[in-house]
Amino acid sequence: MMKIILRFLCLIQGLFLFGQQSEPINSDTIPTYFEEIQNAAQKGFKLWNKNLYGSILLVDPKTQQVYSNEPNADNSLQLQNKIYTGQLPDSMNIANTSVQWSGKNWAMIMLPLPENHYERVNLLAHELFHRTQPSLGFVQSNKESNHLDQKDGRIYLRLELEALKKAINSDSEKERKIHLANAFIFRKYRNTLFPNSATFENQLELNEGIAEYTGFIISGRNNDQAKKHLISSIDTFFSNPTYVRSFAYHTVPVYGYLLSLKNNFWNQEVSANTNITDFFIKKFDINIPVNLKGAAEKNSNRYNGIQILKEEQVRENKIKKQIIEYQSKFIEQPHLEINFEKMNVSFDPRNILPIADKGIVYPNIRVTDNWGILEVKNGALMSPDWSKISVSIPTKTEEQKVEGDGWTLLLKDRYTIKKDEKTNNYRIIKK
Repeated sequence: MMKIILRFLCLIQGLFLFGQQSEPINSDTIPTYFEEIQNAAQKGFKLWNKNLYGSILLVDPKTQQVYSNEPNADNSLQLQNKIYTGQLPDSMNIANTSVQWSGKNWAMIMLPLPENHYERVNLLAHELFHRTQPSLGFVQSNKESNHLDQKDGRIYLRLELEALKKAINSDSEKERKIHLANAFIFRKYRNTLFPNSATFENQLELNEGIAEYTGFIISGRNNDQAKKHLISSIDTFFSNPTYVRSFAYHTVPVYGYLLSLKNNFWNQEVSANTNITDFFIKKFDINIPVNLKGAAEKNSNRYNGIQILKEEQVRENKIKKQIIEYQSKFIEQPHLEINFEKMNVSFDPRNILPIADKGIVYPNIRVTDNWGILEVKNGALMSPDWSKISVSIPTKTEEQKVEGDGWTLLLKDRYTIKKDEKTNNYRIIKK
């Protein structure tokens, strides 16, 4: 199978490769950032019985300038002012992720980092967990939960999170347990509406959810700061165009925080084979009713259910029109269809749009492959099996540079594009 490396951009801290503000990078602060996370990781050793601190790449996504706490294998990074600096190749996609490069496994984080100390440490620790997670027995799996882009999927996720917000603010354990029970009812009912959805959600929660919980704990917030952070993060999340890849950043940290009030190291009981929903239900001693539908409908109004339903109906009508436009642009009309050979991709996961069995539209995406570099700012359709990507018809070609509506393709010398006279679609071929 073709090796696919996905670069997922961090959601919580709002740092994105696409649309990121151009700000000057003050390299004088970089050593302080490394010292902060080194100290925090050491203090948080007991969380996993492991010091997560390790190889870090801080990268300016505008220039590919990199700052590291360690040398790389070929010593292309130069030591300056206690840090290592250099330039990453243009073929390397930049994102908040773990990455294998120059003989090491690194945690890569985009600059500028958050100004807030806790958010900054949270982000760095999150990515350091991804770097370390294979040694902890966790695999990186990011299967899309496409049902969370459908109306009922979104409704019952929002209700679950509204219940969790109330659980966070509860003054008594009894009250907290009521809200937790309702959160699980909304979750369990949602999973009955969409076959296999529980499996897809579980995969992302064991990956991004556990990583974000790790970052949250290592950040060292006190209880008041923790509650404010969790609630504000959920409120910010609600405004994301889509939830399919980002929900886990907000579910596991809340459940985990509330469970940590009883057991600081519950995470050490979790493995890659854990059903995280059932795990939490058991730990919180929650009884799930047989009639999930009745319980979910009965409790929805306690959590702004009427308003959520109205908002999601409006969104569904809008999305239907958008899907029709995308189908016309990337499927029905002539377009450029690009097959992958050895693909590497980075994208903004907040605004992707699933289109039934046709694939997923990524409004912003960058792809590098043997044939060159594709940068998209106005939509591209990824096939369901991740074997190809489609963009609108080419409108301009200058030697090895091809452009279309909101996209640019820089081809390597041995590649070119050719029109298929039967379909009127274009494709990349070797010269």
